[in-house]
Amino acid sequence: MAGRSVVVGVGHYLPKRVVPNSEFEKTLDTTDEWIRTRSGIERRHFAAEDETTSDLATYAAKAALQDAGLTADDIDAIVLATSTADLTFPSAATMVQANLGMTQGFAFDVQAVCAGFVFALSNANALILSGQAKRVLVIGAETFSRIMDWTDRSTCVLFGDGAGALVLEAQDGAGTSDDRGILSTDLHSDGRYKDLLYVDGGVSTQSTGHLRMQGNQVFRHAVEKLTATATTALDRAGLTSGDVDWIVPHQANIRIIQGTAKKLQLPMDHVVVTVQDHGNTSAASIPLALSVGKERGQIKQGDLIVTEAIGGGLAWGSVVLRW
Repeated sequence: MAGRSVVVGVGHYLPKRVVPNSEFEKTLDTTDEWIRTRSGIERRHFAAEDETTSDLATYAAKAALQDAGLTADDIDAIVLATSTADLTFPSAATMVQANLGMTQGFAFDVQAVCAGFVFALSNANALILSGQAKRVLVIGAETFSRIMDWTDRSTCVLFGDGAGALVLEAQDGAGTSDDRGILSTDLHSDGRYKDLLYVDGGVSTQSTGHLRMQGNQVFRHAVEKLTATATTALDRAGLTSGDVDWIVPHQANIRIIQGTAKKLQLPMDHVVVTVQDHGNTSAASIPLALSVGKERGQIKQGDLIVTEAIGGGLAWGSVVLRW
């Protein structure tokens, strides 16, 4: 027998405000066609003025708990991936903990930008395998609309707000790749590439700052590194891309998604794609896509899934799991 971290519930939340590409035509030298052609994005959601990242995360967490048939009292830990927490401290995770009425266990944030959920999932898996928790609520939530430079047409049209969550539960498996649950993880970072994607402000500079990105360079690194990390994670699980039912990638850009799928020799009908409806929601994009994929009837129990993401840092990684 072998311990596994199994997904037993998933959910998501999107703010009510939907922003189509046409809205940017009023203030920027851009068009709906320009945005669609370069990113695949058609619309995105923006949080209301009184909505915070922890609010979005709480809604998604409640949906995941409901899907799992559990309550906050059944959860031992919360790991929340975000780069846009409500406050410098305390963590957004502890705010979600309070919102859920959860008085036991522990909660903390993980910050690895767009790769944040993969890092959070890997950490949650380690907590379960080490016996520190039996059930972990893993959340990705962002309000990237708060750090956009609305005069920069190359970045502000790409991002949106949202949240996704799943519940991981310790279960026994046979120790083979047929087990349900997380089968392998692979994480990386390289701080030499900081200037490719960053926010030009922060606590120690006493400013919030705006997102800055060298899009062409990020694209070049993304396809190469995402293909490599997915291949490594599959190798660790004793699997190949031919075993994969679904890639659930970070939803940054349709061309990155297509390029990675091609290098992994998987057709696009094996890829869950939501970027057209949500834009890039950073750490929220993978759990959001998992929830939507299940809701659509694409993802079913027993399916082999590869999630992979890359973000500022640069930080990147992947997780192989059986649903």
